[in-house]
Amino acid sequence: MTGGDTGIPPWTRQDGLVAIGAAVVDLIAYTLASQSAGWPVMASGILLLVVSALPLLARRTHPLSVFAAVLVLEVALRVALPVTPGLNTTLVVALYSVVRAGRPAATVAVTLATITLTLVVPGGGLSFGWALAAYGTSTLLVVVTGLAVNRRQRDLEANRQLLAARAVADERRRIARELHDIVAHHITVMQLMAGGARANLAHAPDTAREALITLEDSGRLALSEMRQLLDVLRADEEPRGRPAAPEAPQPGADDLEGLVAESRLAGLPTELSITGDPSPLPPTVGLTVFRLVQEGLTNTRKHAGRARAYVHLTYHPGRVTVEVRDDGAGTVADPESAAPDGPGRTRSGYGLIGMRERVALQGGSLDAGPLDEGGFRVAADLPLPLSPPAGADAGAVGPVREEARR
Repeated sequence: MTGGDTGIPPWTRQDGLVAIGAAVVDLIAYTLASQSAGWPVMASGILLLVVSALPLLARRTHPLSVFAAVLVLEVALRVALPVTPGLNTTLVVALYSVVRAGRPAATVAVTLATITLTLVVPGGGLSFGWALAAYGTSTLLVVVTGLAVNRRQRDLEANRQLLAARAVADERRRIARELHDIVAHHITVMQLMAGGARANLAHAPDTAREALITLEDSGRLALSEMRQLLDVLRADEEPRGRPAAPEAPQPGADDLEGLVAESRLAGLPTELSITGDPSPLPPTVGLTVFRLVQEGLTNTRKHAGRARAYVHLTYHPGRVTVEVRDDGAGTVADPESAAPDGPGRTRSGYGLIGMRERVALQGGSLDAGPLDEGGFRVAADLPLPLSPPAGADAGAVGPVREEARR
């Protein structure tokens, strides 16, 4: 059953239950009031009570019209019957529906109309003073309840909007971190590879060719990762029902060897060691480990000068730690990230901020700052779930390994 061309039903099952409930309560109240006063239960009263509840079916779509119809039937009921059950449940529901519609002028009008009805046509055998006190208080209680529910609904809606805005902001920060990691790492590597190829083009063509191949691979990977992020940004613009393209696997802890090899080709001597009992990492933890190492090596290439880098990944029971340090002496401005007692040399602000956010999202801790003996160190401690989820880094599984490569 539809209402016109809008496709919206004029009433729902809930509306029907409300109407039936109001009619039943009114019938019970009328029966008890008649027996208490010594009057017979009249068929006309039963009929009027049932008919007066029928307009409640449209209380959501036409609350003011429903209230007017119920009010007219209430007047007829009070005039026709010697005993009425006071403020009928049907009238209370109609009044509440108008208040919930949120129109101040209509709320004032129906409140005055209800109080006026109870005073002009009391119908309950009460004096004017008692009728004003009883029915007036009941009417105001219904109105206050409706207004309170409206306020609660507005607060809930504001809270939902705030949560939605916060989710959007969190997603933007996540994308900003990804873009920073992709651009800072790959563009730095591409710049170094291009410089190395140019320097060796004349006297070492094989070395130049290898540098150009690495440059091409790095550029292709950067474009692929950036395309993934752009697909996320354009997700809401895609037509509904269109199947989403499968995402490329995110890098994880098993990709550190390739990252370190790329760092060596970019001119930064880098050592990688993995200790402990390797266990499957959740995808988010594996990605965090990869991005931390990626950002740490990028900062070393940009700020440490002539240096060596050391990457150490350690598996502990229930957690994993990753450390990136170097023996260089570069300086950048991010005072908050410096060690309290250190010499004051720090690394790039946005990179360390992104690291801290990533680690915080995993419930871990990050320590970053200059070393007393020289160089810079970034170390993160990331907790692991009790049982690894499906889809964890498969490459992290294997025998206990101790690797040290240049």
